[in-house]
Amino acid sequence: MPTPDLLHRLLRAPGPSGHETAPAEVWREACAAFTDDVRADRVGSSVARVPGTAGAPTLAVIGHIDEIGLHVSHIDDEGFLRFGEVGGWDPIQLVGQRVRLSTRGGDLLGVIGRKPIHLIQGDDRDRAPKLKDLHIDIGAGTGDEAREMVRIGDVAVIDVEPLSLPNERLVSRSLDNRIGCYVAAEAARLVAAQGGAPGEMLALAVAQEETTFAGARTSAYGLNPDLAIVVDVTHATDQPGVELGPVTVHKLGSGPVIARGTMLHPAVTGLLHDVAEELDMAFSVESLGRGTGTDADAVHVARAGIPTGLVSVPLRYMHSAVELVALSDIEATARLIAAFAQHLAAGMSFER
Repeated sequence: MPTPDLLHRLLRAPGPSGHETAPAEVWREACAAFTDDVRADRVGSSVARVPGTAGAPTLAVIGHIDEIGLHVSHIDDEGFLRFGEVGGWDPIQLVGQRVRLSTRGGDLLGVIGRKPIHLIQGDDRDRAPKLKDLHIDIGAGTGDEAREMVRIGDVAVIDVEPLSLPNERLVSRSLDNRIGCYVAAEAARLVAAQGGAPGEMLALAVAQEETTFAGARTSAYGLNPDLAIVVDVTHATDQPGVELGPVTVHKLGSGPVIARGTMLHPAVTGLLHDVAEELDMAFSVESLGRGTGTDADAVHVARAGIPTGLVSVPLRYMHSAVELVALSDIEATARLIAAFAQHLAAGMSFER
């Protein structure tokens, strides 16, 4: 199974939280191929509408378009850049990485450096690096030269290309959560190809999930759908070191992960479960006792409350430059949500 063209283009477009313009433009261009109603808002979120056919509830399918990244916090007199996180990083993931900075002069390449192991003394050798131990080297000879190229507040992403591995595995940065945006667009495309669903379908690529949930919060308020499905990623458990029990088994290739939890609406979750069984589709279930850590946390309390479900794709090595997924899980998730949309009916109640 080749990587879908839209997903490949989304993964290559840099877009840390608050700076999602490049991937958002890719997403809207793709959605314009199956609907005339594609829009962006002032927060950076995008929506594509597929009209309904029978007055059923309006369904919003929400993925977040941003990724984790870095921001320049200081430029020293030797021309090295100090930086902070946009979203959450394990600093050990950053050592030795190449980065692509977005500057007013265009993209600028650099590398993340650390003092060589030869010069690290004593117990410090066994200590995990912290952000303060790292810097970005852009090849500048002086601080003034660096300040001509870079400004405080410029952002960066890890500069890696998507990689295909055997068994339909895909590796890339930003799979969290360009996957969700791809699934939202693909589910809407499938519904449009079927002539629509009983209710209006809204595919969304929302901004700033990794930092504030702002895009989900403002989009849910502004669009006020009757129900929503958030699409994100969850931890695949088929890798060394994962302890089962606190988490459920979600292997690569085992299909979508349907979440159950206190803030997730049982009618939405139950219908997702029923539709997956009707499709004879492999899937797993995860149980969440409090928040989900996804846009669902913002969507379900928008306005007077929006019945919300959460479907995730199993992913290894989350928040790294080598996030890894099975393509079959992504495609199955889109098919599940498209089929879910076809099961909505006029007059359906979501009162609890």
